[in-house]
Amino acid sequence: MGVKLLLLLVFFGVMVCVGIYSRRHATDVNGFVLGGRGVGPWLTAFAYGTSYFSAVVFVGYAGQFGWKYGISATWIGLGNAFIGSLLAWVVLGRRTRIMTQHLSAATMPDFFGKRFDSNALRIAASAIVFIFLIPYTASLYNGLSRLFGMAFDIPYTVCVVLMAALTAVYVILGGYMATAINDFIQGIIMIFGIIAVIAAVLASQGGFIQAVKSLAEIESDVQLTLGQKGAFTSFFGPDPLNLLGVVILTSLGTWGLPQMVHKFYAIKDEKAVKTGTVISTFFAVIISGGCYFLGGFGRLFDSEAIYSESGSIVYDAIIPAMLSNLPDILIGVVVVLVLSASMSTLSSLVLTSSSTLTLDFIKDNIVKDLSEKKQLLIMRVLIVFFIVISVVLALDPPTFIAQLMGISWGALAGAFLAPFMYGLFWKRVTKAAVWASFATGVGITVLNLFFGFISSPINAGAIAMLVGLVVVPVVSLLTPAPDKKRMEEIFACYDQPVSVRKKVALPEEEE
Repeated sequence: MGVKLLLLLVFFGVMVCVGIYSRRHATDVNGFVLGGRGVGPWLTAFAYGTSYFSAVVFVGYAGQFGWKYGISATWIGLGNAFIGSLLAWVVLGRRTRIMTQHLSAATMPDFFGKRFDSNALRIAASAIVFIFLIPYTASLYNGLSRLFGMAFDIPYTVCVVLMAALTAVYVILGGYMATAINDFIQGIIMIFGIIAVIAAVLASQGGFIQAVKSLAEIESDVQLTLGQKGAFTSFFGPDPLNLLGVVILTSLGTWGLPQMVHKFYAIKDEKAVKTGTVISTFFAVIISGGCYFLGGFGRLFDSEAIYSESGSIVYDAIIPAMLSNLPDILIGVVVVLVLSASMSTLSSLVLTSSSTLTLDFIKDNIVKDLSEKKQLLIMRVLIVFFIVISVVLALDPPTFIAQLMGISWGALAGAFLAPFMYGLFWKRVTKAAVWASFATGVGITVLNLFFGFISSPINAGAIAMLVGLVVVPVVSLLTPAPDKKRMEEIFACYDQPVSVRKKVALPEEEE
């Protein structure tokens, strides 16, 4: 217990010190929200990765989908790495950085407002962000609390309040730069932690080969492969179609999440984008791939601890059950690992929500001529407000972690992914198409929540995103084209000449 508490105290102390150090970067709105658009590749890549993977992945998703799909759940982690990280950086990174700076857009709703010349779109987007980031935030506390309960026997309420208060302190003090530096530190912890945990869990089962052999002996209870042995060690697992839905939601979804795309707004330069792409991909392979690979062995730890009183399985209890017999030092590492993952995501969410409400909803709509000083004050107050709401919701969570995250990701990515991506590349996208995407993304997710016409919120979120990718171009082609002169002004940012070294690009003509 002493070792575990010492690890926590050191961790908390470092987080607060980083917040104090970063205060000098948070003296104006640009510094507080974007770090002055001068954040390097390592900080940006780790901020992207740690915002991506939290207790939701480690406890909720890894436990649930590892149980359902066995080792094939590792495909989810690889999808996260190559679609959610590598492809997102390649497709969105440079263009997001260039156009958002050209438009002076600091948030995703601000981008929609300026890219499509619509204050109504900006307000609607800010409302969607605020409403649907709350269930995601609540899911972070829920996953963390189970590990704290296992390691320290600390009441859930104390755990939630402690995590929320500490996050609020360093985000309020240092803004985006504090979250980026802390994300880097937390990312290093996550990398070493997940490697150590996988090695220890497999060793407890007699090593990798023996663990796979034991898993292959378990009969499948999935309808498609009922009674079949070896399904949980097969290439695509017992239920490939639903596995694909999870890959789509958790990988493609990042392209439309404001707290993820925001990282591209703040990156420093071209070199940082290229380096960050590589770092982010490797980080995702290790963390996400490792989490789902670990979860794939969950059925080897089948015991009473993972079932409720009614006899139904509690997916959120699977990973804690796998870790409960590890040595104290490793349990301490796991707690700090998941605390790191959760706090990095939480800090990103609260900063995104508070900046969106301040800059896109309150400024110029409710309060005219809002000074920089007042904007900073309002953002800091809203950080506290947002954290308090999420804590209240977290104290009585309505469903499993994966479902909470599925609802949030489905609505946000379903609404934003298509118009944001098309808006970076295609001049023909219209306001009506953006409204249509907002309506279908939120509509499919919310209606499914009440009527359940799609059995899984995960699949509902994946469908919402895919529908948006079709709806935006169709509606754009069926509605009047936007003003040509205005589009030329916006897209002129991509045509500005810049000087580069020959090792970056060959000149078109040489003497």
